[in-house]
Amino acid sequence: MSSSTGLLTKEETRNKVWDLLQERGVARFPYPPHNRIPNFERAKKAAENLLTHPLAQKAKILKVNPDAPQRYFRIEALRAGKCVYMPSPRLRKGFLLLDPERIESKNLKEAASLSKAPKYAREVRVEDLPAVDLIVTGSVAVTKKGKRCGKGHGYSDLEYAILRELGHPAPPVATTVHELQVVDDFAADAHDLPVNIVATPERVFETLDPPEPPDGILWELLTEEELNNMPPVKRLKYR
Repeated sequence: MSSSTGLLTKEETRNKVWDLLQERGVARFPYPPHNRIPNFERAKKAAENLLTHPLAQKAKILKVNPDAPQRYFRIEALRAGKCVYMPSPRLRKGFLLLDPERIESKNLKEAASLSKAPKYAREVRVEDLPAVDLIVTGSVAVTKKGKRCGKGHGYSDLEYAILRELGHPAPPVATTVHELQVVDDFAADAHDLPVNIVATPERVFETLDPPEPPDGILWELLTEEELNNMPPVKRLKYR
């Protein structure tokens, strides 16, 4: 059912994009694209395009999601000498710090993969996260005005909110997507993470009027069960 505004809901938008990527044959492994941050054709080119943006070039400390389509960005960021913080799956632990000064150049590609990253990374507690210069997040759909929806679990929203909860300044947020993932509009929620920069295989652009990002964790939206499944976040609440 569409939202009260007449716009598609986030769930309707996700399903539409997932179906479209599959129907057009541009989804890439892992299959199917549904219920995940979808990998897509020429994701490497989108990463290369994002790295041409001045904010990406200037950034030295990044938080990057661990999903498949952003792996190319993680690799190139490490090759460019940037430190990459990657969240543990479902925030069950802390963050992994990939420091290119501590990783041999021949191993950077392996270090940027989710399965091999722990071999090369140092685990960092949530409380010890530094301010970051740029967040690179995965997306299912984005708009030119900066709305974003992920796969529906809210981890990117929460990871951003953690940085703000720690008192760090609001960093810009970028994403890499296929052109089919850039949609006209959808109904968003106040706690959703907006994006400032969008990179596709064809272009990179700044969003026109992104919504206000969260300035901290909305604890009332997290159940005790969810907190128990994310010990680092629960520890942050009761520190």
